Amino acid sequence: MGGGELMAQVLEFKLPDLGEGLTEAEIVRWLVAVGDVVAIDQPVVEVETAKAMVEVPCPYGGVVTARFGEEGTELPVGAPLLTVAVGAVDSAGITDGGSGTDAPSSAAQAADGTGRPAAPGSSEAAESSGNVLVGYGTGAPAARRRRLRPVPAATAPAAVATVPAAAAAAPVAAASQDGPVAVISPLVRRLARENDLDLRRLTGSGPDGLILRADVERALRTPAPAEPAPARPVAPAAPAKGERVPLRGVRGAVADKLSRSRREIPDATCWVDADATELMAARAAMNAAGAPKISLLALLARICTSALRIHPELNSTVDMEAREIVRLPEVHLGFAAQTERGLVVPVVKDAHTRSAESLTEEFARLTQTARQGALTPADLTGGTFTLNNYGVFGVDGSTPIINHPEAAMLGVGRIVPKPWVHQGELAVRHVVQLSLTFDHRVCDGGTAGGFLRYVADCVEQPAVLLRTL
Repeated sequence: MGGGELMAQVLEFKLPDLGEGLTEAEIVRWLVAVGDVVAIDQPVVEVETAKAMVEVPCPYGGVVTARFGEEGTELPVGAPLLTVAVGAVDSAGITDGGSGTDAPSSAAQAADGTGRPAAPGSSEAAESSGNVLVGYGTGAPAARRRRLRPVPAATAPAAVATVPAAAAAAPVAAASQDGPVAVISPLVRRLARENDLDLRRLTGSGPDGLILRADVERALRTPAPAEPAPARPVAPAAPAKGERVPLRGVRGAVADKLSRSRREIPDATCWVDADATELMAARAAMNAAGAPKISLLALLARICTSALRIHPELNSTVDMEAREIVRLPEVHLGFAAQTERGLVVPVVKDAHTRSAESLTEEFARLTQTARQGALTPADLTGGTFTLNNYGVFGVDGSTPIINHPEAAMLGVGRIVPKPWVHQGELAVRHVVQLSLTFDHRVCDGGTAGGFLRYVADCVEQPAVLLRTL
């Protein structure tokens, strides 16, 4: 090498632990391409987990030399995401070879968008094989790309990493006939089992031949080879009809949670009609005072937190292994929010300590974040009780499924003018149906009815809240 040059390291960045027990994520959109310059902590890929869509920042600054996985591919935590050439330029500086173009390095040119190097024996592979990349300053601006110089690996320090062999190898068979099948997640096994698909027939396209969900879905879309005709004619099987929509991301997580709730929680529902005229009048009076507006959802949340203080049985969870009911000291209130990506349940932390004004602000913030698809896993977990305002969909009542592992959910229907007996006379009042679905393991119908009756009393006479302030 010329004097003054410093060798670069090719560092591998793996899918980090995203917290909350998440074990995999789907690549939604790459934010960088092979050959791009990235800065430290720059987002490089957008992934969707079972809880939210997040951008993943890279801890290294340098040049992207390979990417692992196409958009739509699921990767487990710890799997390689990309490699970055990190190093320093020589004192004389590295030029663009007189071309003035933004050409990527030979190694970058030899890799495609999925991080697979060029085929063995090609000129690109020969140029990059056994080399590491040098000549890239970590502080170089993204607008200035420089051609990288290959350096023999024998001269590189021990800390220098190369592109993993798993990325360079062609997909291999999933497993032998007798050995275990290498599958990226239990969800993939279940998808194959539910569709009577033999995983041993598949060739995995993931790292080290792992079978990805995309491999299973591809196999399900591909017709099986025709079998020899039987000796006796049989009626042809009717082809499967209808569109198949994979349960993945947020939709898949919702499906799993609701199925688990139905499977594990013996739920029951009670409901009552309430005259919400006074509550609507109280809200109008609050909002006429010139202060920040108070939402109806915030008032209902304030009523819920007060009711849970009186009936703590419903702010709990069940530990079946220990055979214990765990009553929780804080109220972390979940609420249903409809987005383009489906229904999500953000959580207002410590709702029992918040005023109606604070609750209004937090509901608005979380709803806006949900619609932008930017909720974090922390925003979607830790709930102890859920408030579901399905009245916004124009329906009066519902029997919702409990948000596992919580013990109860309050449903609120639409508020509509109806004939109502008020003070002994027939009048038109604003009426709402309230429903409570609860885990029958944590309480009986008397406790659930007492909770719901208190909520209805506060809706009909908001002054009842003053007794618990």
